[in-house]
Amino acid sequence: MTVYLPIAELSVNIFIILGMGAAVGFLSGMFGVGGGFLITPLLIFYNIPPVVAVATGANQVVASSISGAITHFRRGTLDVKLGTVLLVGGLAGATIGISIFSWLRRLGQLDLFVSLLYVILLGTVGSLMLSESVRAMRRTARNEPPLAKRPGQHIWVHRLPFKMRFKKSKIYLSAIPVLALGFAIGVLTSIMGVGGGFIMVPAMIYLLRIPTSVVVGTSLFQIIFVTAYTTMVQAATNYSVDIVLATILMVAGVIGAQYGVRVGQKLRGEQLRALLALLVLAVGIRLAIALVVPPDDVYSVAVGSFAY
Repeated sequence: MTVYLPIAELSVNIFIILGMGAAVGFLSGMFGVGGGFLITPLLIFYNIPPVVAVATGANQVVASSISGAITHFRRGTLDVKLGTVLLVGGLAGATIGISIFSWLRRLGQLDLFVSLLYVILLGTVGSLMLSESVRAMRRTARNEPPLAKRPGQHIWVHRLPFKMRFKKSKIYLSAIPVLALGFAIGVLTSIMGVGGGFIMVPAMIYLLRIPTSVVVGTSLFQIIFVTAYTTMVQAATNYSVDIVLATILMVAGVIGAQYGVRVGQKLRGEQLRALLALLVLAVGIRLAIALVVPPDDVYSVAVGSFAY
């Protein structure tokens, strides 16, 4: 069964799109990531124009993140105060990022830039996460205690001013790195169509020292509002959000996220990080291969920003 996408200007198999949305929603609830780092490349692999994939992929992230965040809120694993500070930085970053997105589109370099950025970020983050999680699992297998900071030991982040107390996360931390992290995620959301969870989750765990149990729900909370804002501005500025595609992805994503949260609760923190790292690396490698392998059609005719 096929359905026509008016903005992307092509017909697609609705069951394939539903499968993509459900799978990404499942991963979103399981890992606490928006899933945009996966849905955007999947749409591009399925011949959806990158401009539409980026803007519409962010829309799907909203739905799956809402579903997962509500579940975490009910279970008490969401720090609203911390998420709000992240959100302030995220909205500022998204505004800047949308301007960069429009500029790259006018230059005709958006497709290449998005692909290169995905390869670099996914490769780096995935490698670091996999290395750390494998070491953690080895320590667990040998019944060694997890590495802990010595009393009084602090990294540079903890010496910054403007500290705030986040009771749910049980930390006392400067608002500066939290705002900076939110800002960076906002820029990535608008340029790459990602929720940014694949960077925000490890950054919150390893850099800000936030408990893993709270990170997932808080990450989803921030992702909801930043991606919703990005989607609305993209639709008004670049006219690149395909509402038909977004609706199909959203319906499937909400259902998948509910099951993902349940599975994620049954796995240990290092297992979740290892699985997420492997997934991130797999997507990065697939994109890298697409950049170097010659296309089947060497030449194409383009009208505006859409290729036929």
